[in-house]
Amino acid sequence: MTNLVNLENVSKSFGVRPLLDRVSLGVGRGDRIGVVGLNGGGKTTLLEVLAGVEPADDGRVSRVRDLRMAVVTQRTELAPGSTVRNAVLDPLGITAEHEWAADARARSILDGLGITALGMDSPVDTMSGGERRRVALAAALVRELDLVVLDEPTNHLDVEGVRWLADHLLDRGSALVVVTHDRWFLDTVCTRTWEVVGGRVEQYEGGYADWVYARAERARLADTLEEKRQNLARKELAWLRRGAPARTSKPRYRIEAAEALISDVPPPRDNVELLAFAKRRLGRTVIELEDVSVKAGDKGILDHETWRIGPGDRVGLVGVNGSGKTTVLRLLAGASEPLTGKRIQGQTVRLAHLTQELHELPPQQRVLEAVEEIARRVTLGKQEMSASQLAERFGFPANRQWTPIGDLSGGERRRLQLARLLMAEPNVLLLDEPTNDLDIDTLQQLEDLLDSWPGTIVVVSHDRYLVERVCDRVVALFGDGKVAHLVGGIEEYLTRRAATLATVVPPVKPVRDEPAKASAADRRAAQKELARLERQIETLAKKETRLHDALAEAATDAARLLELDAELRSVVASKDELEQKWLEVADTAE
Repeated sequence: MTNLVNLENVSKSFGVRPLLDRVSLGVGRGDRIGVVGLNGGGKTTLLEVLAGVEPADDGRVSRVRDLRMAVVTQRTELAPGSTVRNAVLDPLGITAEHEWAADARARSILDGLGITALGMDSPVDTMSGGERRRVALAAALVRELDLVVLDEPTNHLDVEGVRWLADHLLDRGSALVVVTHDRWFLDTVCTRTWEVVGGRVEQYEGGYADWVYARAERARLADTLEEKRQNLARKELAWLRRGAPARTSKPRYRIEAAEALISDVPPPRDNVELLAFAKRRLGRTVIELEDVSVKAGDKGILDHETWRIGPGDRVGLVGVNGSGKTTVLRLLAGASEPLTGKRIQGQTVRLAHLTQELHELPPQQRVLEAVEEIARRVTLGKQEMSASQLAERFGFPANRQWTPIGDLSGGERRRLQLARLLMAEPNVLLLDEPTNDLDIDTLQQLEDLLDSWPGTIVVVSHDRYLVERVCDRVVALFGDGKVAHLVGGIEEYLTRRAATLATVVPPVKPVRDEPAKASAADRRAAQKELARLERQIETLAKKETRLHDALAEAATDAARLLELDAELRSVVASKDELEQKWLEVADTAE
């Protein structure tokens, strides 16, 4: 089958630094490819060369004739003076008789991206950067395409918007090449992964979980790779396999190989030990909101609400954009006062608040000086490290630690802000969108630090993977003035949001370019079935363990041994049958 786009021995440099070095690869019809790698490593450059936005310095880029392609990168601009209608509908060149259908399709996409309230006649010049990015994304998605090329499309989307975008891209059937650090999105949407590293592009089958497995295996085989990176890859794989087995679609032999690779890796964190430590450090009272009311402008956020956050709590706070998450976080931090009620803070609390704004530091100050300004050494849980070691964990190797702050990118300043916060050894962390501008490697380092961090955490994030990875509980703002506690986590949040929107006209389905695949509804049903099967498998696994223990105890009772052995064989057979069914259902869930 002819590829839609081919790169043959392509090279591209900026200055003296080669970002792509004799890269050859192709994008076939229906491919859904996730592009990952370090910030500044060449991901966006690869996308722009592939799409023809940037020319290659050397090599050949070829595309099939009449390729229908849309490109939305971080440099995509909307025409000054245009409206949403101009940006989204005018490029379609539709006739008046078909305008109503295109208008309905555009509105359904704008609704899915969370910007319906702007209106079709809203001028783009007055919009925020995030709103303009979403309008540009809608302008691409409304078209019938062979290939969609997207750079960080989940930025500025809330959890609900990310889920909608994933479902939309799965339903439309177009080929996709996407740069994103959203690991849930990668695993849900992508069937292949490209890792841009050292000027090369390493190619892997599968999404994020399969890429993590490949990296862990590669680390095991490569004698020259640093041991710490190997261990971190294995730890991440352990969490994926133990916490969410449906994240991989590999055959059983690959699953067994992954299990062998992580057999000696302990659980990511010991919650009992961390809770005990947190109570010793924090006492009984951490942060409590009693009968508080708070508004953002004229909009009510909390209405006479009481919420107590205790020692060792790890809470994810979710809600649609504009629901007041940042306002609530500021209230918890003591940065604002409630209209009614009171905020109580424990006497031993040392609070750190990561805001979305970047605090200005002297531009001539060096990175390491900025970190050592807080402290020279830090103990985070059981890990003790120097300021230089912590800076390295946040993506500042030794040769970058003497870079003037004025020369750092926005993402690098964000990482420096995080490092400075942790150097103060807080025991309460309030994090507002901590994943902004962080690449996957830095996210893994942050999560690794938080795994052994014995304090209280409240995280506001659209990154579903981070919330599920770091937090033990999820709460939500639904606009009723209350903090809703969700036993079922983010999936319960999305279900409840869908129920409130049930009266809305369903979005127009995109035209399929290929034979129909499983619908979003079918996938959700399959995901529920997977969850049911996983519970049954877990129950049988526990029963299998108990039977093994019973066999050991009944070593001298021949009749009892025969009885237990027969029961054990039955349990193992049932478990194998369920695991096989799980693998079959996983195909639909993806």
